[in-house]
Amino acid sequence: MKYKGEVARETTVAPAAASGTPAVEPGEAEGQRGTRNRVARSILDHGPSTAADLAERLALTPAAVRRHLDALVAEGIVEPRDQRVYGSRSRGRPAKVFALTDCGRDAFYQAYDQLAAEALRWIARSAGGGERGEAAVAEFARARVAAQAERYAAALADVPPEQRVRALAEALTADGYAATTRRAPAVAGQARDAAGEQLCQHHCPVAHTAEQFPQLCEAEAEVFSRLLGTHVQRLATIAHGDGVCTTFVPQANHANASASASASTSGRNPA
Repeated sequence: MKYKGEVARETTVAPAAASGTPAVEPGEAEGQRGTRNRVARSILDHGPSTAADLAERLALTPAAVRRHLDALVAEGIVEPRDQRVYGSRSRGRPAKVFALTDCGRDAFYQAYDQLAAEALRWIARSAGGGERGEAAVAEFARARVAAQAERYAAALADVPPEQRVRALAEALTADGYAATTRRAPAVAGQARDAAGEQLCQHHCPVAHTAEQFPQLCEAEAEVFSRLLGTHVQRLATIAHGDGVCTTFVPQANHANASASASASTSGRNPA
């Protein structure tokens, strides 16, 4: 995906921050804007990040990264947050992380959110509204991810169970979700020895639509459950306001992966 402010040469003043594209002050060096775009893109690709993380990824000094972050915060492109900690919390205060705001996400090309939301509202009304309308939207959401599920199933067909989460992340990344995996401790409701992996999606092309219609998230989680052959648990979603869509996949069930896995936890964040 291409960042709107990302251009080969920039000789004019960019639109104001309200447009979703960071502003360029008169006289600002082109290299500064390019680096600032790299900082925003890195947060998109990797999720909420500390200044130290960004400095290491981008081979910049921490002071330079903080200067660009200060500018992006002032423009409403990123915002500082307390770092979320899953599992046991270590001593000391969690480091501040910087996440894209809605304005920042809008600075990256999105997938016709308004049209999609209007179409889903029409489907719900046509089905009679209420529970029938919600069921119709859920049916559409499952149909929407069916084609993706077939492609992902093919990609995972010959992959050993313990490597399937990583293979799924690679398939999701190819579809623009900027997905990664990481080891994770057990979460609430799981056995203490049921550590596993977190599947992290750092971008969602339909985040704004999913905010109004969580059925889209739920259908995706159901597909993950079937593909990985295990019950999965959604810990966070971009649509819910989190920086990353995070799905916990318990390791204990990897060895027993099967196509008859139980339904996954709802796409809505756990209470």
